[in-house]
Amino acid sequence: MAVGIDSVDHLIRRQKERLEQARADGGTGDLRHFTRNMPRRADEITQDGSIYWIIRGYVRIRQRILGFEPVAGREGRRRCAVLLDPELVQTVLQPRKPIQGWRYLDLAAAPDDLDAVAPEAAGLPAPLAAELRELGLI
Repeated sequence: MAVGIDSVDHLIRRQKERLEQARADGGTGDLRHFTRNMPRRADEITQDGSIYWIIRGYVRIRQRILGFEPVAGREGRRRCAVLLDPELVQTVLQPRKPIQGWRYLDLAAAPDDLDAVAPEAAGLPAPLAAELRELGLI
């Protein structure tokens, strides 16, 4: 769930800002998403796993997970840094309710990459692509 994110463009801007801030603070320049706990299936996820971003009630984007690192958060609490590939891949819109914590999608339940099933729609704004898909035009 992308809390506070209104669109794919907003997610792109936010991640760019975080990368720039991390570099300015002397960090490694890795794109990281922080969560409370290390996933139990971390080894399985890093083999070919992705984080699927839910934005406004739909899975819209996936991003490959490159690894996990334990880190110290505020007040010394243990946290988990999810290391992400900077490339964002549009997916076929899939309705999803907001979720918290780790949820694992079986490959059969994960949405397809948009460019794999409708290459002509990959550059379109998500609402337009969804409407065209509903009309059977793509």
